[in-house]
Amino acid sequence: MELAKSFDPKDIETRWYSTWETAGYFSPAGFEEANAYCIMLPPPNVTGTLHMGHAFQHTLMDALIRYHRMLGDNTLWQPGTDHAGIATQIVVERQLDQEGKDRRQMGREAFLERVWQWKEESGSTITRQMRRMGASCDWSRERFTMDETLSRAVTEVFVRLYREGLIYRGKRLVNWDPVLQTA
Repeated sequence: MELAKSFDPKDIETRWYSTWETAGYFSPAGFEEANAYCIMLPPPNVTGTLHMGHAFQHTLMDALIRYHRMLGDNTLWQPGTDHAGIATQIVVERQLDQEGKDRRQMGREAFLERVWQWKEESGSTITRQMRRMGASCDWSRERFTMDETLSRAVTEVFVRLYREGLIYRGKRLVNWDPVLQTA
């Protein structure tokens, strides 16, 4: 077999990455006696694609996770994406504007459906990019900040903090955005 004049990593990396992922190499080893080591990926917003800052931080986290796996630690690098609230709303509203549509005319349910559609499209772009980078996350545990279980946990903590008197209603000045109609 003749070697290519230049190295093209795409085929080799794609094949090996899917082999490693399928074999479960990115999942915690399950060593009950081993030290636990976990990194919760600071979730990138679903407002587009990854940038150089993401690549830098993901490289550092991946190096740490792989190092701890080699030490025999029970490791988990949990991936996820963030809904990015207003930023995602702006992206979707710009798309609608290009189509000559307005979110207020669509109604809440139709607009939310469009936002979830954008999340699926953008979120899959981000995870595809991370896989191409070789990120050794446990993809079976991927989360989205608006997933029902995570939203329920946030509500539970909010109610608990309210009952403890740490969250209260008061008269305060806020920066009101008259365009987005939000604080």
